Amino acid sequence: MIVRLTEVVTTHELARKGINTDSKREFTLREVYVNPDQVVCLREDERMARLLLEGTLPAGLDSRQGFTRIHMNRGNTGLDIVVVGHPDNIEEKIFSSERQLLKG
Repeated sequence: MIVRLTEVVTTHELARKGINTDSKREFTLREVYVNPDQVVCLREDERMARLLLEGTLPAGLDSRQGFTRIHMNRGNTGLDIVVVGHPDNIEEKIFSSERQLLKG
């Protein structure tokens, strides 16, 4: 089951992929879909929390918001993405979709 999360990306990263970004903000938010089978590690991203308090991240995020760095398996290399949400909440959202009710 695929899980939808909100990813924090730099506008530089988007421009490198050919996506036009007229925004002067350094960071933006977008939806990302994650396969729970590919998640290797979840860890709190304190840098993003600090950037939020500095006002660098997009407006509208609560100052108490947490961020999670997700390390994904990609064969020989990994992929790290940063999503909005505390690691406990992200873990629950990712892995609750795998729980099934057994009929007994």
